[in-house]
Amino acid sequence: MTVASRLRPFGNTIFTEISHRARQRGAIDLGQGFPDFEGPDFVKRAAKSGIDVESNQYPPSMGLPVLRERIAAGFQTQTGIAVDPDSNVTVTSGCTEALAASFLGLVEPGERVILLEPWYDAYPVGCALAGALPRFVTLRPPDFRLPEAELRAAFAEGARAIVFNTPHNPTGRVFDHDELALVAELCVSHDVTAFTDEVYEHIRFDGKAHLSLASYPGMWERTVTMSSVGKSFSLTGWKTGWAVAPEDLTAGVRAAHQFLTFTTPNPMQHGTAVALSAPQEYFEELRALYTSRRDLLAEGLDRLGFGVYTPEGTYFLLADHRPFGFSDDVAFVNHVIEHVGVAAIPPSVFYNDPADGAELVRFAFCKSEDTLRSALRRLEGIRR
Repeated sequence: MTVASRLRPFGNTIFTEISHRARQRGAIDLGQGFPDFEGPDFVKRAAKSGIDVESNQYPPSMGLPVLRERIAAGFQTQTGIAVDPDSNVTVTSGCTEALAASFLGLVEPGERVILLEPWYDAYPVGCALAGALPRFVTLRPPDFRLPEAELRAAFAEGARAIVFNTPHNPTGRVFDHDELALVAELCVSHDVTAFTDEVYEHIRFDGKAHLSLASYPGMWERTVTMSSVGKSFSLTGWKTGWAVAPEDLTAGVRAAHQFLTFTTPNPMQHGTAVALSAPQEYFEELRALYTSRRDLLAEGLDRLGFGVYTPEGTYFLLADHRPFGFSDDVAFVNHVIEHVGVAAIPPSVFYNDPADGAELVRFAFCKSEDTLRSALRRLEGIRR
């Protein structure tokens, strides 16, 4: 038996492949976006208490009430919109499952979905699972702004949904008010639903504000807002996320969610509920930590001769590898893993036409300063 045709084009995810090769070669892994340090103790203690004190049986399929209440409160703080934890909030096994449930529960086969590229690789797979037709709009260096004419043309062709990710992985863009207003205008005028992936909402730099598309006029009723605990609390292995949406859209998300995972592990939901009650000081310290790591990596890569695109958010950095003479990003990444001992991601896999990303390489800086300094020392070998 072979892999189903709808998934055959995707093979193994690039993150699995690169992390495996990094382990094999003893390379420092700046590829997959997981920290090499642990999340906060107060959150881990709450999860342990969830095992020892609370129930270890099935929680409600839509999530523990205490967690849905915290998610609703955070959503209101961010958007100004009061939502019902019972009818508007669904807890999922990571934002990836929230995305899959949105595709499967709300998109019919043959409908178009607009994807910004470069993308997170779950987006085109979501289209394939739902039988949807992706329509690509390309963000281009050096600023990776939304291209208005191209975006308008994509909407004019007809679409069921758009996937909108801000802060944006892998470019690091934090889309501004004018860009979100443009997307909102087009969604309303063309009756398009927005699936917003906001997992990096708290990881922003240089005073950039995170804006939620659901807060724009006419958008609450047509937006599924998704996030997770993994990125903001360095707990990527917990795979605890959520989707916030009006009742009609929530119905579609839950219709798929109940048969994808049914529910999410009980202890991690208890821990996540405590995480979402963290004071603002926690998030300020998180941004300060990642600002210093971003600057350390950016300055080091610039010194080595890369063309650096300094990110406004996320914990990823795109750089131009062409000064080193490699034919494309895959050749560059293969060389640095095998001969330099550093793993990175070739971004061409996040484009419909790989040539659009062939000049770039993505590094993750969700690592300790010692790890980043060691990686930069190894990367000096490229020049030699």
